[in-house]
Amino acid sequence: MAKPSRRRRGVTTIEDVARAAGVSAMTVSRVINRGKNVRESTRAAVLEAIEQLNYSPNTAARSLAAGQATHIGLLYANPSAAYLAQFLIGALHAARSAGVHLVIESCESEDADEQAEVTRRFATSDVEGVVLPPPLSESQPIMAELDAMGIPVVTVAMGSPREDSLNVRIDDHAAAMEMTRHLLDLGHRRIGFIKGHPNHIASHDRYRGFCDALTEAGIEADKAPAEQGYFSYRSGLTAGERLLARADRPTAIFASNDDMAAATISVAHRMGLVVPDDVNIVGFDDTALATSVWPELTTVKQPISAMAEAALELLIADLRSRGGGAPRKFTERVLSHAMIIRESSGPPASAKKAKKARALRNA
Repeated sequence: MAKPSRRRRGVTTIEDVARAAGVSAMTVSRVINRGKNVRESTRAAVLEAIEQLNYSPNTAARSLAAGQATHIGLLYANPSAAYLAQFLIGALHAARSAGVHLVIESCESEDADEQAEVTRRFATSDVEGVVLPPPLSESQPIMAELDAMGIPVVTVAMGSPREDSLNVRIDDHAAAMEMTRHLLDLGHRRIGFIKGHPNHIASHDRYRGFCDALTEAGIEADKAPAEQGYFSYRSGLTAGERLLARADRPTAIFASNDDMAAATISVAHRMGLVVPDDVNIVGFDDTALATSVWPELTTVKQPISAMAEAALELLIADLRSRGGGAPRKFTERVLSHAMIIRESSGPPASAKKAKKARALRNA
């Protein structure tokens, strides 16, 4: 079945004309731009479809090509204010550099009908493309609405992008493996984990990376203590309390983002535990919060601002290519992550005691 077009918004797209004429969007573009190598019969069919559908070429794409302003939408709903702040900085910088206007709207509900309704209202602001950072990048109701209206989308941190999609991400699995290996190399063997939101693919990729690193080290991953979090500070408090109250308390805890790691540090302080002497606590993202807590967090640096900039760049390039009639193709940018070692990680207490004992024996 043909994909619904943007005509639901009262706008005919070049794809609509191509379908009506039985040709490719590139051919329609050639006809519009008086290009050569087009058969007269094909040209006539395209011109007839243009007249019947009352089509006018994509004004947003033409504006972009001319360096003029257009409107790019950004729908967000992220429980981490620190993550969102960095993302908005990157998106605003890219929009300013490209000369486009950024229209920002929140969509906090997890209800499918409400998400669809917010998306329909958002589309009435005449946005020509939409950026979806996590967790909305994985919202099927939002994607379905934008598809039905023919609005181009770029997703961020989408672990399973579609074949014709635009996506920007890091390798969450590899990053989580690196962090877990860091704790293992320090001598930790009883490592706890705080999972991210269960509906996010990145959460599963990070937990899988954690488990794979343990297995690689000969440790039974299914026996490693793990608690469910939701990427929020409050969920980190609950998960941290459960892990630190265990009789076999972990010597290290890897939280799936900095908010939950910071919450776990506060729980440790409340319980009279010293970080990292009594317990290591590490995070993921390297938001501003990572250096606002004490001790400062060892974490995985996710280039959040750069990911937002890359997303805007991909979307703008896609709008330009659509204006030229080029078919859409899958494009994904995988940005590099980095390990940031700070004061919240170090050898376990048992390793420190053993090292001190060896030093005394050798004295």
